[in-house]
Amino acid sequence: MIAAVLLGGVWQWRQQHMTEEIAEKIIRFHVRANSDDKADQELKLKVRDAVGTYMQPRLSGISDIETSRQIVRNNLSGIEQTALNVIQSEGYTYGVTAALTVTDFPEKTYGDYTFKAGNYEALEVVIGAGKGHNWWCVMYPNLCFFNSVYQVVDEEAEQSLKSALTQEEYKSLMEEKNYKVRFALAERIQEIFENL
Repeated sequence: MIAAVLLGGVWQWRQQHMTEEIAEKIIRFHVRANSDDKADQELKLKVRDAVGTYMQPRLSGISDIETSRQIVRNNLSGIEQTALNVIQSEGYTYGVTAALTVTDFPEKTYGDYTFKAGNYEALEVVIGAGKGHNWWCVMYPNLCFFNSVYQVVDEEAEQSLKSALTQEEYKSLMEEKNYKVRFALAERIQEIFENL
């Protein structure tokens, strides 16, 4: 029982530390809808696509996070204008803001990769009141713009991610589900012993 508890504690500490290490090496892309109204949610996806199309050539071939940060910062007004063009062409009068900020993200899976919940640097685009469900992906290394599905990670994106992370960090993104099963088992064993 003690071994299971210790194993669970060490695992939790290591996962938290690994999440923080990974968070320092990536930039996410976050689009917040005005509201949960169906039309606002559809507008959010159109803004996402337009900003993705705008940023993809600017970030193509970039191999370090600092350059990516600078490109995002240098293009914030262009990102806002791109989003505003979509918003206005769809007949809305919402404002929009774009900023490079640190944002709290829930756990999210992209293809085979699971990024743990935590605070990540992100390009955040907020439409109107920004009160609706949001959309996110990984902008650097570029997992966002390789295809329109936004959930399939191709070989070029995988190589980019491997280059940005250590081997252990990269591996942890794919093994997350296995660790969760092991940790849940350790928790269940602890509960059994506590109830004896």
